[in-house]
Amino acid sequence: MLSVIIPTEGIEQPTVATLAALVPGAAAGIIREVLLVDRSDNSVIERVADVAGCRFLRFEGTRAAALAAGARQSRSPWLMFLRPGAVLDTGWIEETSQFIQGVAASGRPRAGVFRYARSPYADAGFRERVKFLARTIAGPLSDQGLLIARDHYERLGGYAPDARRSEARLLRQVGRSSRTTLRSRIVMV
Repeated sequence: MLSVIIPTEGIEQPTVATLAALVPGAAAGIIREVLLVDRSDNSVIERVADVAGCRFLRFEGTRAAALAAGARQSRSPWLMFLRPGAVLDTGWIEETSQFIQGVAASGRPRAGVFRYARSPYADAGFRERVKFLARTIAGPLSDQGLLIARDHYERLGGYAPDARRSEARLLRQVGRSSRTTLRSRIVMV
């Protein structure tokens, strides 16, 4: 039903936190596969993928190119793109299932992003205020994840490997009218 693509940077802790949040989704049967696309030269993420039962893809290039490569390698009709360190609320499984069923029933292409929630452990400094302001004015940022049907993703052209700010470009292409902000929150650890 759903392939999760996580572009990693060879750092274990945030990747493991994200995988731990996805375990209930795998147990519920909503997640078919998780692809860890690693752009580093070390083998840390390869070991994490092996232990967690994920597919591993080593990739050289930009993060957008890694996301595009992960999407090409995935096998499910729905794609979820998450950053390492993204932890989803417990209600994400039911809401994601309802969203997918609703889109399938309506026949209208839609994409979903998760509601951003600041980590209680994060520094509430200037940078965090700027991000909040950007989310308010411009809409969601790429760290809020993206849930999209494969055919809709491909119609939009997916992540352009060579484009600057490819993740933001794809969110703009989806547009406000075709994008739903899900109630489930996403926290970056």
